[in-house]
Amino acid sequence: MRTTEILIALALAACSAEQRIEPTGPAVIPATRDETRGKHLFLKFCYQCHPGGSQGLGPALDDRPIAEAAIRTQIRAGTGSMPSFGKDWLTDDQVAEIAEYVTTLQKATPARTAYR
Repeated sequence: MRTTEILIALALAACSAEQRIEPTGPAVIPATRDETRGKHLFLKFCYQCHPGGSQGLGPALDDRPIAEAAIRTQIRAGTGSMPSFGKDWLTDDQVAEIAEYVTTLQKATPARTAYR
């Protein structure tokens, strides 16, 4: 009976072990006050799905140029599994700050190869 309990415990530990790898790359240092606020907002609202701007539950944001206007629209409207963030969640200024920060992620990340 003791062996069975040990095997069950090992199986549960193996199944629950998270195999997430944090992205590595150069630190992004915001240059402006808006970028700094955008970074804090990004960490609060976006990081869970886009860790460091890289692919997580959501797609990577740092591997292709995206216009700030498109980023703002995506934040407001959401698509697919991404939720929309209405004005009850984020002000227009906050959305703009996040969009500005995301563009700094794009500039700071080296180009990736096409065969991920």
